[in-house]
Parts: sequence; structure tokens; C-alpha cells
Amino acid sequence: MQVTGEWLTAATTQAVMAMLSGGGYRALAVGGCVRNAMLGASVADIDIATDATPDEVIALSKAAGLKPVPTGIDHGTVTVIADGIPHEVTTFRRDVTTDGRHATVAFSRDVAEDAARRDFTMNALYADAGGQVVDPLNGLPDLIARHVRFIGLPEARIAEDYLRILRFFRFTAWYGDPGLGLDAEGLAACAAQADGLDRISAERIGQEMRKLLSAPDPAPAVAAMAQAGVLARVLPGAQTDGLAPLVAATGGDWIARLATLGGDASGWRLSKAEARALQDLSQAARGGEGPFALGDMLSDRGTDAVQVRAALIGQAADPAAIRQAQAGAAAQFPLQAADLMPDLSGPALGAALRRARLAWRSSGGTLGFAELRQIALS
Repeated sequence: MQVTGEWLTAATTQAVMAMLSGGGYRALAVGGCVRNAMLGASVADIDIATDATPDEVIALSKAAGLKPVPTGIDHGTVTVIADGIPHEVTTFRRDVTTDGRHATVAFSRDVAEDAARRDFTMNALYADAGGQVVDPLNGLPDLIARHVRFIGLPEARIAEDYLRILRFFRFTAWYGDPGLGLDAEGLAACAAQADGLDRISAERIGQEMRKLLSAPDPAPAVAAMAQAGVLARVLPGAQTDGLAPLVAATGGDWIARLATLGGDASGWRLSKAEARALQDLSQAARGGEGPFALGDMLSDRGTDAVQVRAALIGQAADPAAIRQAQAGAAAQFPLQAADLMPDLSGPALGAALRRARLAWRSSGGTLGFAELRQIALS
């Protein structure tokens, strides 16, 4: 079978692969670029596997006028930059020891050994410069069926890196056939080894969960995580009932989806902006403010708050409420501090403005300048 794509035929990709093959080594695109191209999905990163050692890759790159950067040389990876575009070139490897987080590897000349250390069969597909697929582990039927399945024994693959538990759910959400459901053996292994997630850093968990919640429809995978006892380990207190209604109604971004789930994401190492957006959206969606007030409070997130609130009770948001939230986001509060001076100043001025704004929000923006000034000064 052939794989095609602009990423493969690009002069830069071909230059890197020709540099390796010209030196007498194999040059195979691998992993996500091959998988996504065969599924018709976009390709972001180009990974190339080879039987050349890192030192040989560096020497060949320099001789070809390309720029090698030893980004992960201990694990066999050299980033080769061609015309400003990075290509990660990694030597075939086999695992020597693993501890559930990190692996000690040995370089290999055998593509089958390299494939065997990967996580899922659909990620162990390779392609040469002409697009001919190389499938050492017979993963192609799984890719065609959109069946996310661990290589070999799921328990063994998970014990090598417990983050693979989350990757199992994430890849199923992105690439699995919804009608097929989750692989039963993989799901059972994830449930049995869920306590291994305690050994994974909060940063890695947060990164993986962002990707999962950004899938077109993460609800079935997240529900399976909850049933397997995995969700409670990475998002304590989460409730999954509202996620499917939210996705069905509006989609929502990963922050809106996380706000719908609730739970404690403090261990995810969110950025300050992400944490603030999540907190504001979660509190507003579960508060008592009207739609117009939500729009004024949260700007563009006001619509999200209306959608999340509706999803939490298993309903679609009222279109009128969405329009009110959009109106609140676009409206300008008529009263300014200068309008109350010199009658008020200091803390009294701030309190008066807050009092008037609450009244304006409650009115759905119908109160005008004179009415608001009177409320502020009363």
C-alpha cells in the first residue's frame, strides 16, 4: 500500500531521506505522519526512522549541507533542519530497561525491533521515500479498521510507560471508530494498572488530557475512563454526564469541556491564563447570573457559560439565552467613574460603580445612564 502527501513529496523531506539512503542506510517516515496521511488527517510533525546511528546521521547531514541538532542524542534522536524545516531523525531502537516513565534504549539495525517498542499498532507503520508502506507488525488492518490496539500484551506496554493509559483513551477519541468502541483488552489493562498514573508527572498528565479533550468528540472515551477508574486519578471529583450534551450542542473547546466535567485540575500545571479562564467559566456556569450578565462578565466566554450550564442539566442551551450572552459581551456599560465625581471618591466610588453595574446586568442592559447614575448615588 502507498501513502501520499505533500509532506512526503516536499523537497525538504526528500532531501533528508535521500541523505540517509545515499549513505547506505534506511530512511523511513514513521508514526503520526504516516498514520495521519493514511487517514486523511493533517500532518504536523515529520519523524524519520533509520538504521544509521546518531553520529552517522550528524556526519551525513553535515556532508549534505543540512543542519543537525542533537536534540535527544542519548535516545537516538537528531533533529535535521532542511531549509528551515525540522525533521526528527531517530535511530531504530529497542528497550533495554523501563521503569514506567523512562526507558534505557539500545540502538538497533532492525526495523521490527523498533516497531515492537512502540505503543499502538497504528503507530508502528513506516513509509519509504516513495510512499511504500512498511508494516513490520501487521498494524495496517487495525489502522484501516480504526482500531486502537496495544502492540503485544497491553499490560507490558503500559508497564513500560504508564502515560500510555491516557494515550489509549486519547488515540481512541481521535482515531478510533466510534461504532467499534474501545479495545476490550486494552481497556481492562488500563483499569488494572491505573495506579501507575501516580508515577507520571502532573505536566505530562495535563498535556495528554488537553489533547484528549480537544478531540472532535471525547465524551465516549472520557466516560470509559470514568468507568475504568482512570478519570478519578487524573481529575478527582469530575462528573461526565454533561460532556456529551455539550459536545452535541456546540462542541466547545477543551477548557469549556473541562469546566463541564468539573473536578480538580490543579495538578495539571495549567498556565495562569488557562487556570483563570477555567475558574471563571466554572463558577459562572454554576452561578445564578443571567445570560446577559454572563456575557458582560466573561466576554466571549459568556456563551460558553450558557452552553455549559445547559449541558449540566442535560439540555441544549436556549437560543434566546445565547443571544443575550452575546449582547452582554458586546454592550458597553454606560456609567464611568468620572460621571460620579466629585460626589463620590475612593472606596465609595468603587462600591457605587459595582452597585450600578449589578443593576445594569440584572436588567439585561436596559437601564440607561440616568437610571444607573441615580442607583449609584443612592
